[in-house]
Amino acid sequence: MEKSINSESNMQKVALTSLAGTSIEWYDFFLYGASAALIFPTVFFGEASTSTALILSLLTFAAGFIARPIGGIIFGHFGDKVGRKKTLIMALILMGVSSTLIGLLPTYAMIGVTAPILLTSLRFAQGLAIGGQWGGAMLLVTESAPSNQRGYYGAFAQAGVPVGVILANLAFIITGALVSEEAFFSWGWRIPFLASAILIGISMYIQLNLEDTKAFKELQASRQTGNAVKITRSPIIEAITKYPTKIALAAGAFLSIQVTFYILIAFLLAYGVASADITRDDMLVAVLIASAIMIPFQFFFSSYSDRHGRKGIFMLGAVLTGLWAFAIFPLVDTGNFWLIVLAITGGLVFVSMMYGPQAAFFTELFSTEVRYSGATLGYQFGAILGGAFAPTIAALLWNDYGIIWVSVYIAFASFLTLLSVLFLTETFQNDLNEDLPN
Repeated sequence: MEKSINSESNMQKVALTSLAGTSIEWYDFFLYGASAALIFPTVFFGEASTSTALILSLLTFAAGFIARPIGGIIFGHFGDKVGRKKTLIMALILMGVSSTLIGLLPTYAMIGVTAPILLTSLRFAQGLAIGGQWGGAMLLVTESAPSNQRGYYGAFAQAGVPVGVILANLAFIITGALVSEEAFFSWGWRIPFLASAILIGISMYIQLNLEDTKAFKELQASRQTGNAVKITRSPIIEAITKYPTKIALAAGAFLSIQVTFYILIAFLLAYGVASADITRDDMLVAVLIASAIMIPFQFFFSSYSDRHGRKGIFMLGAVLTGLWAFAIFPLVDTGNFWLIVLAITGGLVFVSMMYGPQAAFFTELFSTEVRYSGATLGYQFGAILGGAFAPTIAALLWNDYGIIWVSVYIAFASFLTLLSVLFLTETFQNDLNEDLPN
């Protein structure tokens, strides 16, 4: 029999379970990012030149982002129809299976061009899973949380991102330390992907130990009594029809987060190794340390937004991220490990001013009957516009025009985020059970 999540202890269980699920899910997603920068150019694009192989590999990384809005549409539909919990479970299982299969893929040397095609297909499946996972995990905590702690508890779902980065980088560092360089490129890189099967176990725990959110259960009860808003179309179509401006502005609000984050954790790995004469492991450790520092800041800024509102801290984060963009690469170019850590940490802390409160902010923008769809569409369209090609664009700008233009790119994305949030309404005092203006 499913248990109530009204008590504080059960709320903590929901939050920690959401953190576990999102951490492993993002571990898989970021594991691919690190692999695309460091491993896959050699393993799956071995016949191309070094720069071409890197760009082709980063393009397969982008395939996951292209799939995210599609996953958002599919999972958003079912999330608003059958519930947050069931949809989250489906997304976690899809990610676990896709990532495990990447660990079993033959290389280019074994089967030729079929290898990168299969790799891209599985990356696409990863994107579908992430497209559904975020909405389910985020709503599972924010819709269950007390109204004055939605930002804080939403940060548990958001913290899965830096935790996932830490786990992915640790997986590579530990595996690389246990085997020779030749063995690592031959078969050692597969081990972290094969570990993804643990997601299936987490999915079963959620199925057996958690119930759906209070807001969704109240919506179901209202539907049964005929008191709920009648939705005759797909929740996705309903969300787009009812909240087109909010979805577009939410996507814009996500641009700075995505562009900055993926340049810091994916592109910078390749840039540091190639330009600053830093080893692969040192760059991975630098990203790991910065990601660990990011976690408490996410909770701090999320809690701040519970007391003072979402917009102000979000816009300040966009401004500081745009300014810090011009400090990142000069710090990395020093070749000093701790200055590189500072470069990445500064960027991730400023990103956390936006990403920490984002779960609660996006939850509060939409009414219950289309909340999964609306929040997911804003998030995933922002992801594809901001994150899909960020490492590739950064690589092209670096090669063709110089690294300063990567900083300009980050600053421009931050400016667009600032404008988008400016035009959104403040939400932190919204009642999640009330219908909201368009």
